[in-house]
Amino acid sequence: MSREPVELDPISLEIIANGLRSIADECFVALMRSSFSTNIKERKDHSIAIVDKKGRLVVQAALTLPIHIASMGGLMRCVLEKYGDDIHPGDIFVANDPHTAGGTHLPDINYAMPIFVESEIVAFICNIAHHADIGGMVPGSMAGGMSEIYQEGLRLPVVRLFSKGEMQTDIMDIMLLNVRVPEERRGDHNAQIASCKLGVRRFLEVVENHGLTNVLTAFDEIISRTATRMRAAIAEIPDGVYRFDDFMDADGISTFDIPICLSLTVQGEKIHLDFAGTSPQVKGNINTTMNAVQASVNYALIAALDSEMPSNQGVLDVVDIDVEPGTLLNCVFPAPVAARAHACQRVIDVVLGALSKALPDNVIAAANGANTTAVFSGVDPRTNKPYLYFETLGGGMGARATKDGKDGVQVGITNTSNLPVESIEQEYPLRVEEYSFVEDSGGAGKFRGGMGLRRVLTPVDHECVFNGAGERFRYQPWGLFGGEAGASGRFLIRDSDGERRLDDKPGEVHVGLETRIVVETPGAGGYGAPAERSAENVEQDQRSAKYSPAFIQRHYPTAN
Repeated sequence: MSREPVELDPISLEIIANGLRSIADECFVALMRSSFSTNIKERKDHSIAIVDKKGRLVVQAALTLPIHIASMGGLMRCVLEKYGDDIHPGDIFVANDPHTAGGTHLPDINYAMPIFVESEIVAFICNIAHHADIGGMVPGSMAGGMSEIYQEGLRLPVVRLFSKGEMQTDIMDIMLLNVRVPEERRGDHNAQIASCKLGVRRFLEVVENHGLTNVLTAFDEIISRTATRMRAAIAEIPDGVYRFDDFMDADGISTFDIPICLSLTVQGEKIHLDFAGTSPQVKGNINTTMNAVQASVNYALIAALDSEMPSNQGVLDVVDIDVEPGTLLNCVFPAPVAARAHACQRVIDVVLGALSKALPDNVIAAANGANTTAVFSGVDPRTNKPYLYFETLGGGMGARATKDGKDGVQVGITNTSNLPVESIEQEYPLRVEEYSFVEDSGGAGKFRGGMGLRRVLTPVDHECVFNGAGERFRYQPWGLFGGEAGASGRFLIRDSDGERRLDDKPGEVHVGLETRIVVETPGAGGYGAPAERSAENVEQDQRSAKYSPAFIQRHYPTAN
C-alpha cells in the first residue's frame, strides 16, 4: 500500500492523537474490568500500547506502568524478527521470556495483535498483565532464593496463540497446566485477548473517521514531536558530568551491598548515561534486562524534566544508555530476574540523585525504592481450592523542593494501587488486623519524606505459606540537601514464641493458626535541613500522630 505524504495541522494532529489515546485507555479499562485476579482488577497491574508496523511505540494508556514500555517494545522486536511477513489478520502473539522474547520478568505476559487495513499491517495493539503466578519453585513466582530463570516459572518465547482468528488450544493448555490457580489465570488471559480485539475494532473506527494516511502521518508526528520536546528539555540541563552511586541490599542468596553506579553526561541536547562500575549480575533474582533499565531511565528523565511529556519511541530514540552485558542491569542468560523491579527502582533513585546536582528543584529525595512483595498461598477452607494472594505494597515518596513527600504510595516504575482491605478479606481466607503508616518512617527535613505502610495479616481457619521480597530493608532511602534518610522496611512474624524478624527476601515461611505476618515498607528521604522546617509543619506532624514525641524532639528541638 502506498500513500502520499501529507501535512497535518496542529488541531487535526491533536484530534487523532487523542483518538489513539482514548483507544489505549478504553482497552486498559476493559482489561481491568474483565480480569479475574485482584492484582489486575483491583491493583491495575497491566498496560496497553499502540505500536506501529515497525515496532515503534506510539501511544500508551494514561495509567500504564512505566516499566511495561520495556516489555511491549521488546515483544514487538521479537515478533517482527521471528515472523516477519508471516503475520495474518486474526493472529495474536503471546510471550513473556526476558532472555528470548523481550520481556522483563516471567509474570508479565505480553500480548500483541496486528491491525490490518486493505491486507496490509498498519499497527499492533499490545497489552501486558502481571499474572499472580506463572509457576516455578515458589507460589507467586517472585520470592527470593531463585538462582536461575528456569526456577522462576513457565518461559514463553514469542508464539502464535491465535492463528487467523483460531485459538491454538494446545498452547493455552500448556500455559494453564504450569500455574497454581488455572481458573484465575484463564480469566486473565481471556481479558487480555478481549482487550486486544477491542483495540483493533476501535483503531479501525479511527481510520474510518480520519483516513489511513492521516493516521499514519500522526504516528510519525507524535514520535517526532516527542523527540524534539525531549531534546529541548535536555538542553535546559547545565552541561556537565554528574555522578551518583547507590547500593542494593542483597540478592536473597549470597551477595550483599550491590553497587549501582552512574555517570550522567549532558552536552547541549544530548544526554548519555553510563552505568560503568555497576555490580556484575548476581545469583539472586534482582537482576534486570537492558530494556527494563531503559524504561526506568526514561521514566526518571520525564519525571524530572517534563512530567507532561508522552512516553513513546521519541523518548527512547533520544536517550543514550551504556550498560555492560553480564552486569546487574544488563544480565545475560540464565540469570533470574523475577524481582527486577527492585533494581529498576534503584536506577530511578540513582538518576534523580545525579540530576539533583544539576536541577535541585526538579527532583525528589530517595523514595521507598522497592516493590515490597507479599505472597500468601494455601487451600481456602471455604472452597477447598488453592488460593494465592499476591501484592506489591507502596511506601514513602521522597520529599520535594516545595512540599512533603506522599505517604503510602507506589512510586517510580509502577503506579499500581494498594489492594483494599475489603478485597483481601472477601477474596482470600485472610484477615487484615492492621493497615497503617509506620510511625517515624518519613525522613525529617525542611520537607519530610513520605511514610511507609504496615500490614498485619493472619490466616483464617487454616495454615498457609508466606513468601516475600523487600529492598531498602538495609540501605535507607537517602535525603537531599540536609534532609534525613527515611526508615527501612522489614518483615516480621508473630506467634506463640513472640515476635522476630524474617529474612528480607524470605522463601517459604510456614504460617500457623494464630500467627501474624507483619509487612512494613520503607519510608522516604527528607529534603532540606530539619532546622528549616516551619513551626506550623512541625505542629502538624505532632497532630498527625505519624511521628513520636521522641522523633519530633530529636529532629526539631527548636520548633516548639
